[in-house]
Amino acid sequence: MASKLARVAAGLCLAAFATTASAQATSTNRVAANVDWSVFEGENPSECWGVSAPKETVNTRDGRVVAVRRSAIQLFVTFRGEANPKGAVSFTGGYPFAPGSTVNVEIGDSEFEMITDGEWAWPVEGEDAKVITAMKRGATAVLTARSARGTQTKDTFSLLGFTAAMDEAEKRCTK
Repeated sequence: MASKLARVAAGLCLAAFATTASAQATSTNRVAANVDWSVFEGENPSECWGVSAPKETVNTRDGRVVAVRRSAIQLFVTFRGEANPKGAVSFTGGYPFAPGSTVNVEIGDSEFEMITDGEWAWPVEGEDAKVITAMKRGATAVLTARSARGTQTKDTFSLLGFTAAMDEAEKRCTK
C-alpha cells in the first residue's frame, strides 16, 4: 500500500513539474534574473520557481563523446506557498532516463541521488533541504545520469546567483 501511495504521489509531482517546465518554456512571467538563475511566478496554483540551464553538457557512450539530441535540460527549485514553503528540487534531462536508474548530483564535497521517472528526477524524500543548502554553498552542481538508450550524460550547472534567486522565489510564494 505504501508503495502504491508513493507512486501516486510521484505521479502527481511529475505532473506538477511537467506543468512548471511547460510554463517556463513558453512563459513571459519571469520576475527576476540573478546571474545564471531566473525566477518565474505562476498563478492558479500559486507557485514560484528558480530555474537554470547547464553551462556544459557532455554525452558519452562506451567511453566516447557522442552527439545526441536532447530537449530542454533544466534544474528547478519550486515553491508552492504553504504546500511546499521550503522548496522542491527537480531536474529534467531532456530525454527518458533508463528505467530504475538514478541521477547522481555532486555539489562541492556533497553527493546526492535523485530518483527518476520518465524525463524527470528529484531527490529522495526529505533530501530537498539538504540539496538546496549544498547548492547555496557550492559553485557548481554536476548531474550525471544514463538515458534509456544507454548514453551517459554529465550536465554542469553554475550556482552563481542561486541563493539570490531562491530568496526571491521563496519571498514571492511563501507570503
